[in-house]
Amino acid sequence: MAADTLSRVFSALADPTRRNIVARLAEGDATVGQLAEPYQMTLQAVYKHLRVLEDAGLVSRPRGPQPRPVHLETTVFDVMDDWIERYRRRAEQRYRRLDAVLAGMNKTDDNDGAHRDQDHTDNHRGRPEAADHLDDS
Repeated sequence: MAADTLSRVFSALADPTRRNIVARLAEGDATVGQLAEPYQMTLQAVYKHLRVLEDAGLVSRPRGPQPRPVHLETTVFDVMDDWIERYRRRAEQRYRRLDAVLAGMNKTDDNDGAHRDQDHTDNHRGRPEAADHLDDS
């Protein structure tokens, strides 16, 4: 699918009414009259929405007399899914790298904290040379 087609698909799906029509067609084919039922708009307006969806390759209507069922073209979604998946994988790789960096930072902080605690203990408590020094006085 060319970038122009993909742009038309995303543009067509940007409208909530068209997304709703697509969602309804995912349940099965429907006539224009059936698709228009829940909306307070003219059939003419529904036809305009369908024309945008048809131009994007999302729906099709067979030639012939009315009423003609509107059919959802699922192959377009496979192409969209491939495009989205490519960027999802890239983002996931970046998150994995970030997780590794953060895990490394946490290990360094944990080790530094343990060394600081040990240094603190050695400087003030339990050092044999400190006890020896006190005995010399």
